[in-house]
Amino acid sequence: MEPLPPTLPGVLSASLGDDFDGLIAYVDVSDRPPALHAAGFKDRRTQVPSDPQALFKIASISKLYVAAAAAQLAAEGALDLGRPLATYLPQAAQGLANADRITATQLLTHRSGLYNFTDASNYHWFDPPQDLEGHLSCVRGRPALFEPGAAYRYSNTNYLLVGAILDSVLSEPHQAYIERTLLRPQGLHATHGPLGPVDPDRLVSAYHPAHAGDLKAVRYTAPGGSLVATAQDVGIFTRALREGRILSTRAQRIYASHYVFDHTGLLPGYHSIVRHHAALDAVIVLLANSSNAPGWGAIEAAETRVLRWARR
Repeated sequence: MEPLPPTLPGVLSASLGDDFDGLIAYVDVSDRPPALHAAGFKDRRTQVPSDPQALFKIASISKLYVAAAAAQLAAEGALDLGRPLATYLPQAAQGLANADRITATQLLTHRSGLYNFTDASNYHWFDPPQDLEGHLSCVRGRPALFEPGAAYRYSNTNYLLVGAILDSVLSEPHQAYIERTLLRPQGLHATHGPLGPVDPDRLVSAYHPAHAGDLKAVRYTAPGGSLVATAQDVGIFTRALREGRILSTRAQRIYASHYVFDHTGLLPGYHSIVRHHAALDAVIVLLANSSNAPGWGAIEAAETRVLRWARR
């Protein structure tokens, strides 16, 4: 086993290699103060050092927040999780396989059988759709992968539609509901919806060999993949969610029966992990920005090093 530097900044610096421009880590072990550090560059091209308080595109970690909002609304009776997709979104559901039988529960649990829009050849990562219809154009007319409820398959289409359902039952965008009801009461002010209101100077930069510009300018709006946040905000939120301090008692039961408490996220140039390690009662958040499209194994290896450091 490789020797490990004695400090978290040293561990992060040793994990950069050729894979990442920068790394941000938040480590919350229950019997000690949380640690928050960064290494490398926030922007490699301008040589701006990595900032532990920078905003980051957390990609599919956003699904934790969307699922929490759905659970709270279901607990309050504002959302019927057994109701079919087509009755919530009659127009959007046209051309989607089994839309009259897929329930909100099956969307939340990735058991709908709907095709994943990001797998489509006409989905463009560097120029993504900006509305619901644009995303669904990658899915319409495709056959079901399986009957609703018959199997599990992760699909970004599921949370795209959950977000649209939440918008249909709320008097505000679901991202605003998340901020107002789930985040602000916890004192979390560094988590935001799609990039409109975010100061671009606070956002971590990333690059990709197939794209000429800074990827922080690419706007991802699909629910379940659109939030930006600091590592600290993600860590505080996920521990509070796991410990039942975000949702009501009934909503917590609904959430636990529908979704997970750990997640990963991936967008071009942005890799993210949030995990709870039960033996240590530790929450680890690791955010990595890159310029060379590294494989997923690189961030997994970095997270393993951070966990080894936390175990000391």
